[in-house]
Amino acid sequence: MTGRTPGRVTAVSVVHELRPNPFRPVGTTAIDKRPVAGRVAVGDLGLAGDTQCDREVHGGPYQALYAYADEDAAWWAGELGREIPPGLFAENLRTTGVDVNGAEIGERWRIGDGPGAVEVEVTSCRIPCRTFAEKLGEPRWVRRFGDRGLPGAYLKVLRPGDVGAGDPVAVVHRPGHGVTVADVGARKDPQLMARLLEAAGRLGLDLHPRMREAAERAAARA
Repeated sequence: MTGRTPGRVTAVSVVHELRPNPFRPVGTTAIDKRPVAGRVAVGDLGLAGDTQCDREVHGGPYQALYAYADEDAAWWAGELGREIPPGLFAENLRTTGVDVNGAEIGERWRIGDGPGAVEVEVTSCRIPCRTFAEKLGEPRWVRRFGDRGLPGAYLKVLRPGDVGAGDPVAVVHRPGHGVTVADVGARKDPQLMARLLEAAGRLGLDLHPRMREAAERAAARA
């Protein structure tokens, strides 16, 4: 344990309906996510009742869940002058009291209590895309979202279970290399990426293959 005060899940969201997506070969998107009541089973590929249409860029085991913080949604609400309800950013988990963007790559969280508690590992950040921009309908959204440095965290499921609104979220392991979710966005610092790669080798971190490739390209510029 890290000794931090646990945060909690404030909403759990799954796909409401599939939408056409002309920007990707698969032709559909599961970006329309909305909160559901009760407890939801969590497996290796995410939430029961959710869908991952395009696993080349979203989904798969390294991006089984996407978490976004209430605190960061509130910042965007003030910036955009509109409500940012749970699921609007296509997140599965809305949290409070969790430093989502300050989480280190490889950090592990326990979500819930008891035998059904889920354990997840922070793997990467959300990179905004055209589909996201079309959903939000905000001008220059890809650039604005990326530049703000509040991307939210993708999570890999280490221990399946079930989740629900109100579940505590506790950091149970922090690798200590200092490279955070906010650091691995589109503009990757070469020295930080070199540090991440060194830590991955030393600590045995299972980096997302695409992020490892991007980190290697960035580190080569150091």
